Amino acid sequence: MPLSEHEQRMLDQIEQALYAEDPKFANTVRQTNPAVHYKRWIAKASIGFAIGIALLMSGAVFQQVAIGVIGFIVMLACLLWGLSAWRRVAGGGGEAKAAPEPKQRRRAQRPGMMHRFEERWRRRQEGDY
Repeated sequence: MPLSEHEQRMLDQIEQALYAEDPKFANTVRQTNPAVHYKRWIAKASIGFAIGIALLMSGAVFQQVAIGVIGFIVMLACLLWGLSAWRRVAGGGGEAKAAPEPKQRRRAQRPGMMHRFEERWRRRQEGDY
């Protein structure tokens, strides 16, 4: 939804105040691409996943169940963190997407379950069943 003129003016004033107060920070924020931020998350998650594998393996080698469990939890957390960042980089950032076209065509071609039940009920009532 576009901003109203008043909101746009307020945003411009805030931006000018930020430039006046801290121009270095304002330039950094303006030039930063969100995809770069999420790619850093993916790199950090990969490193954490490798650390989790190392903990899991050392727990198995030294027969320490607690270390192995901690390693597994670290692996799982880093995997989820990396996948969420991957999804945001790929453009699937949580927005609801429209249903793909082939599914819509399939639904239009064959009737749904309720339609089949109603058709069976109608045939039973007419004695055709």
